[in-house]
Amino acid sequence: MKIQESAEDYLEAILAIREKKGTARSIDVAHHLNYSKPSVSRAMSLLRENGYVTMDKDGLLDLTDAGMAIASRIYERHRLLTEWLTALGVSPEVAAEDACRIEHDISEETFARLKAHIAPKEQP
Repeated sequence: MKIQESAEDYLEAILAIREKKGTARSIDVAHHLNYSKPSVSRAMSLLRENGYVTMDKDGLLDLTDAGMAIASRIYERHRLLTEWLTALGVSPEVAAEDACRIEHDISEETFARLKAHIAPKEQP
């Protein structure tokens, strides 16, 4: 199922925050994405309704299996594209911004070929 780019950004942000801090709350997502708290609260509500996110009584966010699948795919793209663009000489800030735009639109086929080219499997 194809979801909106903004939903992918929210899911990716939750994963990135959890990897960095161990937990994620809506306020963390708001700071990470530089969005308003009401916008993030509404998005989290929609993501919960659609089965991508859960929130416990303390406000801690967790990704469902479906949410994790999307977040992992987008986050992998983001990291690889950022590293690649930086290696090409693009500043880290611009590389991260450009990677965020590219990660949503690049096809699975193209990403797979780019990944194979950028990070070829180690030979025995």
